[in-house]
Amino acid sequence: MIPFTVPEVRRLLLALAEPPERFSFRLHWSRWRRQHQARAKRAHMARRAQRLVALPVIRSVVIVLPPARNPHLTEDQWQRLHSLLPPRRSPRGRPPHDHRRMVEAMLWVERTGCSWRSLPSHFGPWQGVYSRYQRWRGTGLWAQILATLDHAEVLPDAA
Repeated sequence: MIPFTVPEVRRLLLALAEPPERFSFRLHWSRWRRQHQARAKRAHMARRAQRLVALPVIRSVVIVLPPARNPHLTEDQWQRLHSLLPPRRSPRGRPPHDHRRMVEAMLWVERTGCSWRSLPSHFGPWQGVYSRYQRWRGTGLWAQILATLDHAEVLPDAA
């Protein structure tokens, strides 16, 4: 089970004022909810772990390595991608974030398997990156970006 949260403790303290049979229900519900959240968290972590490559090491320690995709774009990669991306909006309102930084942030999340909220701050707000990722993924643009990058990448030891 997950530990008690502040809102959960608050709900249980407020439930003390209810009739005893209702309080019993609240305790049962709280336990079920925390067990359910623990199961959901385990399933979520297992699903994320499937995206990563696991290599066994001595003493049964496992090192998890991300897929081999560099989140920082080279100039050649950026030139190939630049023509795929939609034009920037008009200068009215809040200025849009840089496409290059957004693509690098999306690659970082995909490479590390971390949540969007864990995105480092130098990429900008995670909400903007996530919404653009969803928009591009829905239109098929993200698949084109990945296909372009896969064709553009060259193994560094191949020379």
